[in-house]
Amino acid sequence: MKMRLVVVLGLLAVGCARSVVPRNISALELTGNYNTPDGMAVDKEGNILLSCPNFNDPAPGAFILKIDKDDKISEVVKLPEHPDTKKPCGPLGIDVGPDGHIYFADNQSFTTTEHKSRLMRVVMKDGKAERVEALVTGLLMANAVVCHGDSVYVTESKFSTDPTPPMRSGVYRFRLAELDPARPIALKPGGQDPHVCARLRTENMKWVGANGMGFGPDGVMYVCNFGDAKLEAFTFDPDGKLSGHTLVARGQGMLSCDGMKVHPKTGEVYLADFLGNAVHKVNPKTGVVTTIARNGNSTGAEGRLDRPSEPCVRGTRLYVSNIDLPLAGNKTDLPNTITVIEMGE
Repeated sequence: MKMRLVVVLGLLAVGCARSVVPRNISALELTGNYNTPDGMAVDKEGNILLSCPNFNDPAPGAFILKIDKDDKISEVVKLPEHPDTKKPCGPLGIDVGPDGHIYFADNQSFTTTEHKSRLMRVVMKDGKAERVEALVTGLLMANAVVCHGDSVYVTESKFSTDPTPPMRSGVYRFRLAELDPARPIALKPGGQDPHVCARLRTENMKWVGANGMGFGPDGVMYVCNFGDAKLEAFTFDPDGKLSGHTLVARGQGMLSCDGMKVHPKTGEVYLADFLGNAVHKVNPKTGVVTTIARNGNSTGAEGRLDRPSEPCVRGTRLYVSNIDLPLAGNKTDLPNTITVIEMGE
């Protein structure tokens, strides 16, 4: 009864919250084999790389797509199924490394409660995918992926399935130099692996913990705490050891904190609010939250949000993946879209 009440209250909050509709808003529609957009990253040519796990209809398999500067969508690679679960790959977080290759999280938690999620790499050559390889195994719920400096960072939305509160989650850091597909790193479960560089706690056990992640211009690492609707910040010393952990923002209209991106020029944090069906902007210096867009339940048509999971800043536009998962009373429906918001200069 308590869990049901939480969901009902969340839906009431979405329904009663004031809609915020940007003046210039539109939608990119995914068709054919592509139905569940999620993680995004901008490559050096200005293309947006988009992970498409197809959780809402897994029959076609999973893909990584490209959105070019003219918003034309094309396929980069179809991803192989997981060798153990025999299920499609579950690409969520994605980024481009300094080596030009694509790094992404294979989240298998939609198909198993075992530690079968992975950090993956798509080896690129002359703009084309050459092969897909596993670099790290043993994650439970791999989510965001960010390449920063000489490392790849991956959020683990749960370290274990232990129902005892608070929920524990965190961030792994892997040096690029230690990643070898011939000898994938096998993580120790339960958050006990030495690659853990940051830890979070979540009181709201119904959802998950560490989710979206990004780095500010000053090197601060920001992590979304989904269940508690918090944005947290972590700092590291020159040796890479954790030196600080602070709360940046909580609530202020946010019902959840899903995927996020840091604006490369302003340092402001844009984040998706899956439960609130909204996108917010956080000033990391003041902690003030500004709602960019919010609407009630929709199909995603005409640029409306439809359970957004991740934003992406490209130039003056904000792209938002509408993952549209059948959770918290939501029903998956057509069209499958990415909301595009013109922010101006």
